Amino acid sequence: MNYEKYIATRYLKSGKKFLSVSTWISIIGVVLGVGVVCFVMSLHNGFESEIRTRLLGTTSHISIFSTSSEGLITDYMPLVEKVEQVDGVVAASPFIYYKTAISSASEGDGVMVRGILPDWEERTANIRDDIIAGGYTFAPIITDDDTIPGLIIGNQLANRLGVYLGESVVLYSLKKETLTRQARPRVAKFYIAGIFETGMHEFDGQLVYISLEAAQDLFRTGDAVTAVHLKLEDIYQAETLAPIIDALLELKFDVVPWNELYKQLFTWIELEKLVLLLGFLLIILVAAFSIISTLVMLTMEKRQEIGILKTIGLTPASVGKVFVYNGLWIGFWGVIGGWVFAGIAIFIQNQFEIIQLPPDIYFITYLPFVIKWYEFVLTGIVTIAICFLAALFPARQASRLSVVEVLRK
Repeated sequence: MNYEKYIATRYLKSGKKFLSVSTWISIIGVVLGVGVVCFVMSLHNGFESEIRTRLLGTTSHISIFSTSSEGLITDYMPLVEKVEQVDGVVAASPFIYYKTAISSASEGDGVMVRGILPDWEERTANIRDDIIAGGYTFAPIITDDDTIPGLIIGNQLANRLGVYLGESVVLYSLKKETLTRQARPRVAKFYIAGIFETGMHEFDGQLVYISLEAAQDLFRTGDAVTAVHLKLEDIYQAETLAPIIDALLELKFDVVPWNELYKQLFTWIELEKLVLLLGFLLIILVAAFSIISTLVMLTMEKRQEIGILKTIGLTPASVGKVFVYNGLWIGFWGVIGGWVFAGIAIFIQNQFEIIQLPPDIYFITYLPFVIKWYEFVLTGIVTIAICFLAALFPARQASRLSVVEVLRK
């Protein structure tokens, strides 16, 4: 240890084994600033990752829509086979997606109905993994000479309707009906074959699955679908592959990657993350002012010692280094403490799920945290840089102290 570092350490200890109160306050300020920034960054990383995982696990990485006035894709099987040949595409599946009404014996509600081919959909989505009761099947049952097909329903919607496995619900559709006073909706009866839970209110409270054949019959689409969605090897290739697929389909369809389909949602998350990051960086700046005040007070307290050190040959540059080392020392241990504080808080949250969210507002019920180490390191570097800059002013003041004036007093 060179003598400047040794003197800096002695000054911070105030001649005792324990750090001075002012030093502790400065370190705690940096710890809280770094800890809160890392905590909030990990919160947003987890929030974004969880939303993306659950959203894309239920929907798709790339969606292909019809550009026709009816919004239907008729020759969809050759289309599926064609896009599955593209490098980077894992699988594709057709589906029908319409909004309609549903009712049980006691309640009614509006829902989104998705008609799917079970085996095909399983290759592009996580439906089977999300089933919490019943099975992933639409196999019909026969009761009183009536054949009733199966339906898979979100758990929150099932709770609102007051239904469980094996109970019946009815779907209504006015699709392609002439809207007159005598118009009557088509009615289709289903039984609850499975209940799923994705953790996202948008799906668990508003979505039901039926077979593609049942959906085509209910909505009178004929042998057509409303869209085809694709699963990719890498979700971040969606923007690159979308124009390739669009060109392959001769620009006859609307090919939309997931980040464009949900652009507003993820833009909002990124904007909120940036705003909170800037806000919490102010905490570090406040801690920096605490460091300045601590070192200025230290300069005033150690005036005589500084004068004596200068008389025995300590240069102004070395005096300045003493106080710069003080600032860096506070910043270093503040960063280490902040990392530890954030790491413990994140571990507790991920382990015990203490912080819960209202699902109808935030889409998910549990607030996960994902640590990105480069963000921790970047926060540490910025913090130490701020502490270094904060130490420059008191270091300059200390280096400019006049030996004559100090010794006179």
